[in-house]
Amino acid sequence: MTASTPRRALIIVDVQNDFCEGGSLAVAGGAAVAAAITEHLRAHPGSYTAVVATKDWHVDPGAHFAPAPDFVDSWPAHCVAGTAGADPHPGLDTSGVDAWFTKGAHAAAYSGFEGSTAADASTDGSGDESGDGSGSGGDTSPPESTRIGLGDWLEARGVTAVDVVGIATDHCVRATALDAVAIGLDTRVLLDLTAGVAPATTQAALAALEDAGATLVGTPHLG
Repeated sequence: MTASTPRRALIIVDVQNDFCEGGSLAVAGGAAVAAAITEHLRAHPGSYTAVVATKDWHVDPGAHFAPAPDFVDSWPAHCVAGTAGADPHPGLDTSGVDAWFTKGAHAAAYSGFEGSTAADASTDGSGDESGDGSGSGGDTSPPESTRIGLGDWLEARGVTAVDVVGIATDHCVRATALDAVAIGLDTRVLLDLTAGVAPATTQAALAALEDAGATLVGTPHLG
């Protein structure tokens, strides 16, 4: 990496069991996205200054969960803290992830930039922020005072550009990429490594991303 090359990070958004086939809020193509991101990482060793991943990590998100969801502002229960549904999909190789950022414990949270991690980033993505891999025990996140947000974490490492991938294109990928642009990061969305919930909302998300100044790379899966 030369001095003129942007310090680029890969942000993997919410590639979790509940968002893949068989999960409580499954997106068609989710498992394929997990596998494709794994292949991308293997094909581009050393290409990223950092690799980070986000997780929905719901403890009691209030009206975000509903018995009769409208699928706009409310949803079926998903990615409940400490459950298998909140774990990374097994098709995603998490060995190269430098830090995990959890979001949405007590309210809806779509953007990865709403998430935070332990200050020492000691987490394996299993659902247990202590890093012991047990993946149980509900809200095991460290106290807020010991956590750092995604934007601050990237800034501390001199990151100036990001590639955003994951699930779902029209919701959390969209929100994460828009926030990345908003804080001045050169933002690409690698569409071959995303999956959308529905065609109409995915097309609207792509238009919003282009209008904001994100670069779209590849072919979208429209849901």
